Amino acid sequence: MAPRETADDVLATAAQRAGLDATNAVLIRDGSNVMYQLPGRVVARIGPEHTGDNAARQVEIARWLTDSDLAVVRAFDGVPQPTLVGSRPVTWWEQLPEHRPATTAELGAVLRSLHALSLPKQLKLPRFDPFAGVDERVAAAQHLPGDDREWLVRRLQELRQQLGRVELDQADRVVHGDAWQGNVAVPENGTPVLLDLEHVSCGHPDWDLIPIAVDHVDFARLSSTDYRDFVAAYGGHDVTTSSAFRVFADIQELRWVVFVLGKAADSAQAAREAQHRIACLRGEVSRPWTWTAF
Repeated sequence: MAPRETADDVLATAAQRAGLDATNAVLIRDGSNVMYQLPGRVVARIGPEHTGDNAARQVEIARWLTDSDLAVVRAFDGVPQPTLVGSRPVTWWEQLPEHRPATTAELGAVLRSLHALSLPKQLKLPRFDPFAGVDERVAAAQHLPGDDREWLVRRLQELRQQLGRVELDQADRVVHGDAWQGNVAVPENGTPVLLDLEHVSCGHPDWDLIPIAVDHVDFARLSSTDYRDFVAAYGGHDVTTSSAFRVFADIQELRWVVFVLGKAADSAQAAREAQHRIACLRGEVSRPWTWTAF
């Protein structure tokens, strides 16, 4: 990730090119994407280097979903989308009103509407890849004990083989790719709004249901009532009863482990958490598990 000062410079240059005022911009988030609030209720999202195609697709997806009558974060009109500064893309979005994260029921209802859409003809969605970036992060985790890293490599191979044998019972749909309560914003007076379109793709719709199901089945962080509300709002389909559930769930949990691995080289806390999560996957810690969020 680029230093904070570099993100400030990128913002200043991009705003000038887009004809926007970045004076006294307020940092919202400094992660793989850096986000700022600008005057005039505009939000700037600065992507990593060489992600211009993905940034442009997010804007196209937002506009397509809006035209499809799905409440979604809105791309700002009348400016270059994205605005490129070197190899870093900057996209511009309308600021949301005050809001809270969705309940499981609200999330289920939004996903039901998303999955009901026909695949768009006017833009090409990538295919959802549950293993995207996983091999690279495992290979880069030189701070891990060798036995743990070797186990992760073997586990990846096993899960790929298991997924290849799964018989899926539904056609591909539009999937969000990172569906959880925080990616749906609920204004005080208004419709829940879908956020974070970076991973929108086409794939089996159960991939969007798995994170909430896993929270209920394998972790101590979602009550039975909350899960039942999620299933009911989605339309009654309970992914935990599908033949593919355990394979999908194991892949999702491995993805959550690998996410922390990416932070562990520079954080002792993340390194401890990564080893705890690996111990859980290896069967050394009984379910329900407790994992610290990062």
